[in-house]
Amino acid sequence: MTRPRRTGGRGVLAADDPHYKWVALSNTTLGTLLATINSSIVLISLPAIFKGVELDPLQPGNVSYLLWMLMGYMLVTAVLVVTLGRLGDMYGRVKMYNAGFAVFTLTSIVLALDPFTGGGGALWLIGWRVVQAVGGALLMANSAAIITDAFDVRQRGMALGVNIVSALAGSFIGLVAGGVLAEWDWRSVFWVNIPLGALGTVWAYRSLHDTETRRDARIDWWGNATFAVGLTAVLAAITYGIQPYGGHTMGWTNPWVVAGLAGGAVVLIAFGVIESRVAEPMFPLALFRNTAFTSGNAAGLLAAIARGGLQFMLIIWLQGIWLPLHGYSYESTPLWAGIYLLPMTVGFLLAGPLSGYLSDRFGPRPFAAGGLLVMAGSFVGLLLLPGDFDYRVFAVLIFVNGLGGGLFSAPNTALIMSSVPAALRGAASGMRATFVNAGQVLSIGVFFSLMVAGLADSLPGTLGSGLTAQGVPAVTADRVAQLPPVGTLFAAFLGYNPIAELLGPQVLGALPPANAATLTGLTFFPRLIATPFHHGLLIVFWLAAGMSAVGALASLARGRRSRGLPAEVTGEDRNPLESGHSPGQSYPPTK
Repeated sequence: MTRPRRTGGRGVLAADDPHYKWVALSNTTLGTLLATINSSIVLISLPAIFKGVELDPLQPGNVSYLLWMLMGYMLVTAVLVVTLGRLGDMYGRVKMYNAGFAVFTLTSIVLALDPFTGGGGALWLIGWRVVQAVGGALLMANSAAIITDAFDVRQRGMALGVNIVSALAGSFIGLVAGGVLAEWDWRSVFWVNIPLGALGTVWAYRSLHDTETRRDARIDWWGNATFAVGLTAVLAAITYGIQPYGGHTMGWTNPWVVAGLAGGAVVLIAFGVIESRVAEPMFPLALFRNTAFTSGNAAGLLAAIARGGLQFMLIIWLQGIWLPLHGYSYESTPLWAGIYLLPMTVGFLLAGPLSGYLSDRFGPRPFAAGGLLVMAGSFVGLLLLPGDFDYRVFAVLIFVNGLGGGLFSAPNTALIMSSVPAALRGAASGMRATFVNAGQVLSIGVFFSLMVAGLADSLPGTLGSGLTAQGVPAVTADRVAQLPPVGTLFAAFLGYNPIAELLGPQVLGALPPANAATLTGLTFFPRLIATPFHHGLLIVFWLAAGMSAVGALASLARGRRSRGLPAEVTGEDRNPLESGHSPGQSYPPTK
């Protein structure tokens, strides 16, 4: 296809200039990196943020604030990326992408200016994070499509590899950056986005061009509405299902949770019916008749769930157990957790661009499947570690996990994006991002639920006996032991030592000073929860390993290219290697 030539005007390079594709790659990589760093930078900075707005995250009534601060951004991006990708197809991917940069930058300013404290301060942050997520969704929904437009099939895997790995690495870079900035001032977590966002906004406006002819189409209002309502209901219900309800350790019996899951499922079924009948659907279901598109998205969803669960579990493991046992103060554990997770980021950075380059030459399927098998092996290795592990072994295992993630991500994205026609790349990019973002939200619900279930079996007895051994009255020890384990889990996640708060000054003051010092010291709480936490961790890692293995099988799935499929879903830019052809074989073009 001949690309339209753009010269003069506000653009620095014409769209058909051989250097333009590198400008597009650089800018979209900055946008994706900024969006993903922002997600994890808040994650690791939550203790400082809650302290800054004078809100105790361990109070039962404040758990909702904590969860929505974690999941609100991911939920909104999961819901909106398909719609915004479709709008990019209709009105211009670059225009939508530029708007995302601007929204993201402006909301960073508003977030840093939070004027309230307490619940009001938390609601300000949650609400504006939702708006910021719209900007992030605009960036994520259109960046892969812009790259796919700019690069031909021979270099597309490499380009998407750089972009996707920057996104994955950004989630871990944010952990380190958040730890450093939160030590200084919690507002700096949002200020840091502003210069980069302003640079990216101006650069994108001046440099990027829409290289595909826009399609005149109608907005699928009913499809958009049912998808947003259904997915929001399901993911919000999962969020509240983690919280205690009616004397139960979790809220899966809460009528609102049940109604959200059931009602959301019904609305999503209605969405599927609508999309199968409208002339111009926002979610082109016919794409799922393409084996490469379907299997690639299935693998991406499973990998996102496994990877999201790993990130949260490793943060809890480091902040709540390993670092305090090795003499790190609770206040410093968020920073050091990010630093000790750097080997995973290094693995991503090494494997991602390389796998993208190799998949361009040899086909994406072996690398996508192999990457997930490597991830599965690293999960099995993590299963064998004790609670108080040798960091050298831990570092090797998470480095291998990062390698696996880097090997998988770029070929998987290239497989998906190269399997669709140019006119639907925005929608396909949004659909891919929806599966990834929904997987991350699901990972919190799935893995936290499994962990809480594992803790509920053994934590009360361990906590009660540990407290009474230090002279705490049996009545008080039993009361503390019967508290919902989700509070203990979040304490570990945030790097808190909750023993002093749970017992109170009166109980601690009545104990011998040595016992009180032991209870509030660095090692008592981590040693107490280490064994129960490890029991839950075994379940989590086994499930993650299984999901990775199933995702590897999905990545290898092959189907017929065009027989029985309408022309609009067979795609255009075919890489002969995707279908099993060797480089020397002829490959008839898709009509």
